[in-house]
Amino acid sequence: MAKVLLIIEDDPLIVKIYSTRLKADGYDVYSAENGEDGIVLIREKKPDVIVLDVMMPRVDGFGVLEAIASQEDTKNIPVLVYSNLASEEEIARAKAMGAREFVVKADISPTEMVTKIKGYLTGPGQPVQA
Repeated sequence: MAKVLLIIEDDPLIVKIYSTRLKADGYDVYSAENGEDGIVLIREKKPDVIVLDVMMPRVDGFGVLEAIASQEDTKNIPVLVYSNLASEEEIARAKAMGAREFVVKADISPTEMVTKIKGYLTGPGQPVQA
């Protein structure tokens, strides 16, 4: 069974980059352009990993983290927050709400991010070092 990745991100270019690369490697990739639709997909697909932006329409990333943590069947899904909103407060808040990792978009290349995502999809919930 293919591993499932959910990308919750309102930038269609970012979604396309990661969806294309990971689908080519055999992963099932779903996406939502806002937090509200993302929460629906989390409940439907029970993804193996979630890549989550913070600044999105309808429900922001923190609202999504809250929804994930509130459900017994989703609270252990690894979440990689992927955002440029990266003050120490936001990073600490995301981690306190259950994010496994906070990745600053400007600090990582697409190739490095794909490697990081694959680490969560292939391992026991821990990233593979790039």
